[in-house]
Amino acid sequence: MFENLKKFCDSFLTLGVPGIDLAVFKDGECILRYMNGYSDLENKVKMSGKERYNIYSCSKIITCTAALQLLEKGLYSLEDKLSDYMSEFEEMTVKTEDGVKKCEKPILIKHLFEMTAGFSYDCNSPEMKKAFEETDGRCPTRETMKYLAKDPLDFEPGDRWNYSLCHDVLAALVEVLSGEKFEDYVKKNIFDALGMNDTTFMLPESEIGTIVPQYAFKDGKATDIGKPIFNYKVGSEYASGGAGGISTVDDYIKFLEGLRTYKLLKKETLELMMTDRLTEHQKRTYWTSRTHGYGLGVRCPKGDDIYIDFGWGGAAGAFAAVDIKNGISIYFGSHILASPAQGIRSMLYRFVRAELFDKSDFDNIYKTLEELYDYKLTY
Repeated sequence: MFENLKKFCDSFLTLGVPGIDLAVFKDGECILRYMNGYSDLENKVKMSGKERYNIYSCSKIITCTAALQLLEKGLYSLEDKLSDYMSEFEEMTVKTEDGVKKCEKPILIKHLFEMTAGFSYDCNSPEMKKAFEETDGRCPTRETMKYLAKDPLDFEPGDRWNYSLCHDVLAALVEVLSGEKFEDYVKKNIFDALGMNDTTFMLPESEIGTIVPQYAFKDGKATDIGKPIFNYKVGSEYASGGAGGISTVDDYIKFLEGLRTYKLLKKETLELMMTDRLTEHQKRTYWTSRTHGYGLGVRCPKGDDIYIDFGWGGAAGAFAAVDIKNGISIYFGSHILASPAQGIRSMLYRFVRAELFDKSDFDNIYKTLEELYDYKLTY
């Protein structure tokens, strides 16, 4: 079983991905645990399934889940102004064709979830560099936001979708609302609650060695770039809600299952999370508008019968998908930035659906790979 899916995963290795690590759950049971390739390419260490990865933007789903738990407690409303809780965001400026001007609209908390607040993804802006210098390289999560707020926005809040530091700001908001460090809140309310013992947002320096070797795809090959989080860990005390998570495949699938079974969020809250929120104007700048909508921090169903999953991916190749209707959770672990398989990994969900429910759909899947991704899989 799952031969087509395994061949698809193995094709990532042919493209130049060092190793692949996949878990598929159906109705709470693991129906496929598949790995191949190397965790350590230079030393030819084969994948074991126990690898600890920098998960990058798969962190975002965790952060949004934490924030939605606090919404359930009535600690804020999505329509609230961010400045009601973090005063530094009261007087924002914005870049315009005529120079930097005062914002006409406030940042609302919903804008953080939706990636529509106006922020960029520049972790090396003058103000962020200043934060590093003035905190002696620590950049505590909450304190760093006071620097970020001084950078002008790229556009008026709510104007369009733009991948950015929105969920890093959301992590700081979790600190304000909960009265705890972000990394402590998620440990207690998500990781410990689910037995995710190898997952953290604040890895001690002494445990850097536990991370799997990390690569970047450069000049047609995988190049070792060291184990620490690349670019997004702006300081030693900075818990990046958008890219700072560290986890294993076995741990992260527990998180997805926790969402699917409503252990982490109430059913109505999860439905809110996975409801498309973008306007037609905002969708013009949204990456996956062809197949999915965008909810509260996740790609989500937009009404067809093919793509009914929600989830997200990570810069080093990770991919997460949950299909509530069919009881499916999928997590794919990887450890290569600028992965040559980055564009096609979203098809993992299609392969799982076809393997489980309709093998005749494989012809359509292979056609989609060729037409949309210019990728031909020999089968």
